[in-house]
Amino acid sequence: MSAKLKLKIACDPFEFVRGMRDGSVSVDGIDLIFQPEMSNAKRHRAMVREMAFDVCELNIGSYLIAKDQGVPLTAIPVFLFRKFRHGNIFVRSGSGIRAPADLIGRRVGCPTLQPASNIWLHGILESEHALPHRSIHWVAEREEDLPFKAPSNLKIERLAPGQSALDLLLAGEIDALSCPQTPAPLIDGDDRIARLFPDYLQRERDYYRRTGLFPIMHVTALPNELVKREPWIVGSLIAAFEQSKAMALAHFANTRVATLAWFGAQWEDEHRLLGADPWPYGLGETNRRNLQTVVRYACQQGLVQREMSLDELFTPG
Repeated sequence: MSAKLKLKIACDPFEFVRGMRDGSVSVDGIDLIFQPEMSNAKRHRAMVREMAFDVCELNIGSYLIAKDQGVPLTAIPVFLFRKFRHGNIFVRSGSGIRAPADLIGRRVGCPTLQPASNIWLHGILESEHALPHRSIHWVAEREEDLPFKAPSNLKIERLAPGQSALDLLLAGEIDALSCPQTPAPLIDGDDRIARLFPDYLQRERDYYRRTGLFPIMHVTALPNELVKREPWIVGSLIAAFEQSKAMALAHFANTRVATLAWFGAQWEDEHRLLGADPWPYGLGETNRRNLQTVVRYACQQGLVQREMSLDELFTPG
């Protein structure tokens, strides 16, 4: 029997990949070597700059910029991370900012401009709330995963190493913050920071009802050379990811497995709204609209030079 192909894979320890991690789901012809857990920023940067992994959960913003610049990567339509983002814009209490349009001309902090959370959020704010992306003075904490040629009318200020956009917000030196995580001071009840949309949960539910979109944050990327040399791995990987996801969905259908007090009620509520599988893989109609939306936003925000087609971005499965 021929030896299995060993592939290094880097991704978060999602429930959707537990079966592949613990070996209960096998990948035909492949031995996956899961890399140690690392931050999203470290993983994304290592992939687009160094091609550090054979299979990588990758921020779609970094992926689009990489493809736009000719980095030899491709993606398979496996989307391990999605999230609604109306709750990820924060403002300084007492700043007078009550609506998105109040941010026009203001200084708004962010880790970088290319996290998928920011691309989606900024696109929604522009398309649905009259807040042009280029009307804001962006204050970024660090360099992008891949540098991009910013349009002349896109205002970006980079902080010195060690400076924190959150600290500047709390000190009153910037007006708002756009970031993927909820800041700890807000969770702890610090009254200097608040959400722009306190009713973000309802807004996100309404957004889904109107658009049918559960925003895709990350794709699964592979080096072009690997796919060209071993094209069969695409089908093997997709099949295993599908099987592992099905196991996870079945696991949580037994709502007693979670430690959250109202998990059962929440699960039933989401099941009614989002359907039996809100995390579809592949390039079906809903995922195509989802991906075309984020590609359009990335282009409007000046992160990429043109709107790439899905045929350019994904290898046939």
